[in-house]
Amino acid sequence: TEVFAEAEGWISKALPIAGPLLILPKIFSDPRGIFFESYNPQRMARLGVQDKFVQDNVSVSNASVLRGLHFQVPPFAQAKLVQVLRGTVLDVVVDLRKASETYGKNVSVELSDQNRHMLYVPAGFAHGFVVLSGEAIFSYKCSAQYSPAHESGLNWDDPDLKIEWPEIAPLLSPKDLNYEQFRNFKSPF
Repeated sequence: TEVFAEAEGWISKALPIAGPLLILPKIFSDPRGIFFESYNPQRMARLGVQDKFVQDNVSVSNASVLRGLHFQVPPFAQAKLVQVLRGTVLDVVVDLRKASETYGKNVSVELSDQNRHMLYVPAGFAHGFVVLSGEAIFSYKCSAQYSPAHESGLNWDDPDLKIEWPEIAPLLSPKDLNYEQFRNFKSPF
């Protein structure tokens, strides 16, 4: 991935699908531990993240928990800025923008408390992750409030999406087990 933008020691990297960005914050480290700024709207704007975030969420998940593939439909479509506070996850986004050259394609990145990377996920993408460590604390900022009437998702192991999940037996919620197949999906984006 190539550098998309830089801002005061922070870097954003473009991914193979236009829109999502991998954000590498500037980390300050000394014998006491580390410090980094996890969000600054001015710096994020210089890195390519223009959204105003209105809700913060945290999930705590055990090993092999898979959450996704989630999104909200307009007018409550959400952009997200996600990071792992503890543990390691494989984070996946799927392009749902009908006019995009990469419609239906996915990209995945590993996010952890070791690499401190963040992932910006614009509206128009399905998002999910699977926990690779014993536990993961996952934090995400959202550009729209949660709206149960506007939430939706796609089947996590849809054969048409060809997501390369790790070879584990994932633990899923009943809702995540019952999302529709991509071939039947009519994108609102």
